[in-house]
Amino acid sequence: MLKKQTVWLLTMLSLMIVLSAYYLMSDKEDFAYVETEQEVSQENKDNEENSEVEIDEVTEVENDDILTMIRMEMDDERSMKKDRLKEIVASSNATTTEINEALDEIDTLDSLSSKERILQESLMANNDTFEDVLVRADNDKVHVDIIADNIEKEEAAKIMREVQDEIGSIPVDVKYRGKTD
Repeated sequence: MLKKQTVWLLTMLSLMIVLSAYYLMSDKEDFAYVETEQEVSQENKDNEENSEVEIDEVTEVENDDILTMIRMEMDDERSMKKDRLKEIVASSNATTTEINEALDEIDTLDSLSSKERILQESLMANNDTFEDVLVRADNDKVHVDIIADNIEKEEAAKIMREVQDEIGSIPVDVKYRGKTD
């Protein structure tokens, strides 16, 4: 039978090994970095020297690709934010208040994403003229981007009511972009 001190020592050694492996495998970009004035001034000089930019090719992005790009960027942002919050939850240095706040924020992000998806699917199902719909909730506003030939004022008001019923009383911005044929 192992003594309590031996078990404790083995546990601490295991933890040190796991943390060391995590440190070695993690990206160096995740760690905090403070620039000195000398580095900033050197960076400014480099930027001034390379201020001329050559553009080889500019490609036009179609409307449906724009919404897809925005959707992907939004998903990436939320995933990164959730990863940071999960790190707080997993941290041994975090207080219970910080952990609870992080868990609440993760639940809020998940709930918001779910509501956005429901609204997008509902709007697409209720209107055959919509080619694509993107619903994005910011802190103080909900943006609804629609690819359609035209949207009547009554239809935009109906969309606004539907969004407010699902998400809450928050300002709603409805925009449409013409279809690309």
